[in-house]
Amino acid sequence: MAARCPPLRAAALTTSPDRRPLARWIAAGLGSGRMPRAPGTWGSAAALLPGWWLWQTVGGAGLLAAAALITALGCLVCARVLPAEEGEEDPGWIVIDEWAGQWLALALPAFGGPPSLPLLLTAFSAFRLFDILKPWPIQPIEHLGPDWWAIMADDLAAGLLAGMVAALSAGFPPLAG
Repeated sequence: MAARCPPLRAAALTTSPDRRPLARWIAAGLGSGRMPRAPGTWGSAAALLPGWWLWQTVGGAGLLAAAALITALGCLVCARVLPAEEGEEDPGWIVIDEWAGQWLALALPAFGGPPSLPLLLTAFSAFRLFDILKPWPIQPIEHLGPDWWAIMADDLAAGLLAGMVAALSAGFPPLAG
């Protein structure tokens, strides 16, 4: 006779950070945020390969939709894991926001044409620059709303600016199709 498993209680899934491994793995950008140095840069770099694939297969509109979906998912998982991160407004290991911002930075030039390595590198470099330096208007956005939203919002603003830089550097205006 097979052993029976004890019943699964919902509270067991939500009361301890160790019991939310899927949410933590997603928040960590599929693990890319667990790198020991510069997790934001590693998270952005990890987002490039799927971002490139999306650009090639579904174009700008699909990449923009994917950025919106990953933003929604990021808000959900950040709201889920942040209560366990006492005292930290934006833990470094959470890089799902870098994925969303990087995909937004790729989406704008994707409306203008096919992907290229120079465009990919421009979008990546501009995104990291804006995300690290947080010039106006990014820095004030970082403090708007609840922590789970602020984590996502400043990277989306950095992605928007980086996307404009990448699109303009390629000689076409953002969102021109």
